[in-house]
Formats: sequence, C-alpha cells, structure tokens
Amino acid sequence: MTQIPRLSIGLPVYNGEEYLSESLDALLGQSYEDFELIISDNASTDGTEEICRDYERRDARIRYLRLPKNVGASPNHNRVLDEARGELFKWASHDDLYGRDLLKLCIEALDERPETIVAHSWQAIIDDHGAVTHKLDYPLATDSPHAPTRFRSLLFETGGDDFYGVMRTNVLRRVKPLDSYHHADRTYVAELSLHGPFHQVPEVQYFRRDHPGRAERANPSIRKRCSNLDPRRADPVRNPMPRLIGEYIGGFVGGIRRAPLSSADRRECYRHLASWLADRSRGRNEDRAEDAEPEIDGMNIDAVVPGRQRRTS
Repeated sequence: MTQIPRLSIGLPVYNGEEYLSESLDALLGQSYEDFELIISDNASTDGTEEICRDYERRDARIRYLRLPKNVGASPNHNRVLDEARGELFKWASHDDLYGRDLLKLCIEALDERPETIVAHSWQAIIDDHGAVTHKLDYPLATDSPHAPTRFRSLLFETGGDDFYGVMRTNVLRRVKPLDSYHHADRTYVAELSLHGPFHQVPEVQYFRRDHPGRAERANPSIRKRCSNLDPRRADPVRNPMPRLIGEYIGGFVGGIRRAPLSSADRRECYRHLASWLADRSRGRNEDRAEDAEPEIDGMNIDAVVPGRQRRTS
C-alpha cells in the first residue's frame, strides 16, 4: 500500500512553459520531501505537457493531470485541492520560485502552533531572470488570536500572499471553494482567517515573479481577470459588471456567515465590513501597494533556490 504523503502541493498551470521547469526544480529540491505534487494542466497549447510528462517520469512524487479544455484558473485551482491526499496543502504557481527550506519551515511552524491554520514566509519580488527587485512588507495582523482583528486587517491592509502558504487541508475543505468574481482570492483568504490565525516565518523563502505574462498584468481589466478565472465570466449579459462586484462583497458576507464565530465576533466582523464598504465608497484604492519605487535588496537567490546554481553556472 502506498504511503500517503503528509503534504500535497497543487500546481495548476496553463501555457507555463517559459518558467515551469525552474519552478518544478525549486519544488522538487525542497529539504522537506514528504509530499506529492499534483499538476493540473488546463489544456495548455504550448510545451507545458511535454515538460510535465518528462518530470513525472523522473520523480514518483508527481501526478500529472490534463484537462481536455480550458475551464479557467479557479476551477483548476479547486481541482488540485480536490485531488489532494495530504493533511497539509499548498498551492504553487508555475512562475514563482521557492527557497530550499520553505516547506520545512512552514510545516515546523504549523507543528509548533496547533491553532495556526496557514504558515508562509516573508517574500520578495523577482524579475523575468530571477533577480530580486524588492522585498515586500507584511503589515497584516493575521497572527492575532482574535478573528475580527484578522478579518479587519485583511480588509484594510495590503500585502502578503497567504493564498500560497502551507495550509491545513481539513480547514480548506470547510470554506467555500475559490470562486471567479472580482478579487475572489481575497474573500477566500478572508474567510480562511475566520477559522484561525496565520503565521509568517521571518525568512525570505518565497519569490514571486513579476513578468508581463503574469495573470494580473495580462488581464488588466476586471472583466478580463474574471474571464481568466472562468471563461463563462466573459459573457456580459449573464455576468454584468455589477454582478462581478456584487459577488465580491457577497463573498465577504458569506464567509462571515459560514465561519465558526461567536455572535459577538460575527457582529464585529459585519461592522468592519460596513466600515470598509463606506471607505471604498469614498474612493479608497484597494489594489496592492507594489507600484511604489522598489527597494533594491541586492539578495542573490542562486544559493537559496534549488536548481538555480545549475542554471546560472
């Protein structure tokens, strides 16, 4: 009987040939090895399938699945979670890079903190070639023991990529699956925060690649971003803009309603949401604060990320 790995990594991908091999090398070279890597190919039309099948032949931890048609990024993300067998789960992106000890440090943090449901590390932004352009602050109070405090922080503050942390699978299966309306990932993480605190490992081990083909840049409008999440959102008749925005707000409401909160905490979360909506009505910009002049860190990731030395030598 095959032993079930403790961690499942889900990697949804569509036409990711440019950076996919680097990402796979970084994941497969982790110091923590007790994981399965589930790759779900969303009917790619480039060389993604050949790359994935080659890696699958070389590493038994990989399960490669290919969809017959492009169902959108959100259903593909949900699919890899559905396939997960481990007690812990992590989504991975085909174009990001991962420090050698990312998984080990996050899992150690979860083991040391039974109440914590998500563990991630500090992160930096890298360019097309893997050079660090700047590190990102993490101002969020997601480690608070008070659920409304965590929720309020996620509403009003920017920063963090907790969606790509290591998470407890049983908690993920208690929240509503990732949807495809405007900023659906934000409501997803906000609902998660109502189930328990997050933890940030104080080491830069996650490197998010900023490049022209990244989904946020390739799909600049709300309509295009939602269509990338689910092609059905492209229909303006069935999915008019008020619906895409309305479902976003409704996602927060539903998350509060479903979460295991006391009556007092639930009321406090609703008050925070009402305050946030009032703030938004005054024109506050909620997009990520990453367009400011970057702070060049000078960090070289070649010694931190598995496979980099081989590629740059």
